[in-house]
Amino acid sequence: MSHVPPSLEDILASSTATAMPSDEVSESTKLRNRFQAIANMNRVFAILPGEKVCFLTDPLLDRRVVDAISGIARANGASVREFMWHSTRNTEILPEARPLVEDSDFVVSTWFASTGCPFANKLRREKGQRWVKITYFRNLDVLDTPQARFPVDLVGEIIRATARMYPRNTSFDMRFTDPRGSDLSIKFTPQMTENLLGITRWKGVNTADTPGCYVHYLPTHGPNLYAQTAHKREPGKFAEMEGIIYPQWGVGFPKPFDNKEVGVEFKDDFVVKIHGKGRAADACREYLIGARLNELGCGFNPKAPRYQVYPAGPNSPGGLHFGCNAKGESPYLRRTIPNWEEPHIHMDFVTWDTTVKAGNVTLLDNGFLTSLRDEQVVAAASVYGDPVELLESYAI
Repeated sequence: MSHVPPSLEDILASSTATAMPSDEVSESTKLRNRFQAIANMNRVFAILPGEKVCFLTDPLLDRRVVDAISGIARANGASVREFMWHSTRNTEILPEARPLVEDSDFVVSTWFASTGCPFANKLRREKGQRWVKITYFRNLDVLDTPQARFPVDLVGEIIRATARMYPRNTSFDMRFTDPRGSDLSIKFTPQMTENLLGITRWKGVNTADTPGCYVHYLPTHGPNLYAQTAHKREPGKFAEMEGIIYPQWGVGFPKPFDNKEVGVEFKDDFVVKIHGKGRAADACREYLIGARLNELGCGFNPKAPRYQVYPAGPNSPGGLHFGCNAKGESPYLRRTIPNWEEPHIHMDFVTWDTTVKAGNVTLLDNGFLTSLRDEQVVAAASVYGDPVELLESYAI
């Protein structure tokens, strides 16, 4: 009897067929991974002896997170106070909390107001107060993820390499395009570039040891390719901007958008029209006309889940979120995600395939952050392991 070669069905039916390593992780590897993540965490929460630490929290936060950070504070000889509010969606630091915040050296916050509130910005600027926003550390189990143990210094190196790509001392257009037909241009002046890149986050500061710093933990979210920081948040200031973005998804929608299901047209920082038909476009049109592009953020941690949109857009390199703030709340978002960590005036539109050019320099190539192949970034990654695996093996 002649040999019968296996069919594809035979191979797939085999209980031992595999061409990939096992997904199982040994207990010793899990332990090593966790301590690597804890080492990162200790570096980010650089609390000093005698400092007053303030927590701004909400009831849905995993209490183990507060306990873990409080343990770091106690080990360093610092004192801890906490102000809990029923929601994270405050757009301003609450009057009731301001005396406690003002009397603190180090603030750990889940509140949306952390970055944009003038009161908080003034304390960082004038007092040197240090802030850590923990939008992406709401559950202690996050310590067991690849993004938690990705070297915090390497995130900073990627950010600094991206900053070096911006044209300096000259005006340029930043242009966003993609296969769906998106085409958005933002005119940058030399002063805008200096303002944008002058903040601590664009300097690759991801540990809260620099006076006046504002960092995210886990160190994944931003900084922004364009934001109101380009105008030092001065009222009435905006960029010359024109064009349309066809996002691939948006926070609060259960599935990605089909091709051109939603189109967002911008003019001088503001949403002037929502294109498209169907429920998603209608939900956006209901409240976003006149909304302002508050932040145009990019991810910088290669081990952040590539397609995770909730709660505030992707943090994987090259994933973009177009964060818009409307004048009123979205009834749709209040129904679908009532306990969202962001206020219901907000919307993060998301893309993963955008090409971004700053003048003649390509920052993103079809969603790939080109600074990942910067010589200094590759050299820094080599200290921790295989640079290709570290920088270009995305967590899908």
